[in-house]
Amino acid sequence: MVGKAMLVLFAWALTAWPAPVTAAERYVTVASTTSTEQSGLFRHILPIFEKKTGIRVRVVALGTGQALDMARRGDADVVFVHAREQEEKFLAEEYGVRRCDVMYNDFVLVGPRSDPARVGGGKDIVAAVRKIKEARAPFVSRGDRSGTHVAELKLWRLAGIEIAKEKGRWYRDTGQGMGPALNTAASMSAYILSDRGTWLSFRNRGELAILVEGDKRLFNQYGIMLVNPQKHPHVKREWGQAFIDWVTSSEGQRAIAAYRIGGEQLFFPNAARGNNPDAGSSSRPGA
Repeated sequence: MVGKAMLVLFAWALTAWPAPVTAAERYVTVASTTSTEQSGLFRHILPIFEKKTGIRVRVVALGTGQALDMARRGDADVVFVHAREQEEKFLAEEYGVRRCDVMYNDFVLVGPRSDPARVGGGKDIVAAVRKIKEARAPFVSRGDRSGTHVAELKLWRLAGIEIAKEKGRWYRDTGQGMGPALNTAASMSAYILSDRGTWLSFRNRGELAILVEGDKRLFNQYGIMLVNPQKHPHVKREWGQAFIDWVTSSEGQRAIAAYRIGGEQLFFPNAARGNNPDAGSSSRPGA
């Protein structure tokens, strides 16, 4: 009888405390960019959010175009990316719910210290890419529909260059994330457009250095959106919105601002300031 009573008590205990199973299900999937992941930002901010809310965040780091496609398929709850035109298209297609600015930094043109195209020290990024093309100097492209790739293609267009038609052996499409693409550039002593955050966290620099920075056309804004539950009813609306609300809150914005490498701030929060970069710190990139 005692043994039977113990079995009954054990069975009751298994059903009375389901908390660990429930807690394990409290997570959201965030489709984001390689720049936010490879820069180390998520390793810094996510433990703060998870400790506060008990909601875990699973990050899938892709190029922005791929991240938005993942969300279109309903394979993510939140998108956190940096290509405004693509984000607006995503919203227009009703795959996303209201977009919010989160933070910004800038792109930089990195290249070999020998600088065969003679672009170093200038601030005109369009003139710089035109010189690289004229010199047929080695250039590495992300080639992955990422926010950085979109920004690069826009610079070629501004320079009057149809890169798809005019690229030659000097131009290397990698289809890689920012970190691997920088590794390729380092091995080739090539030029590459990088977001500043990943560059600051990149260790395998070889002979590479920042050669062009400070042009307003290198401004790099990040935005965040909830995937539309009306398109994909399984989207974790409550927990996804909790992450968005935290990232854009004063606490989340302070956490982003606090992330530094070697004393340098990688991302500048501007959720409260909308699209106005001039409202930020005077130490912002490109100021």
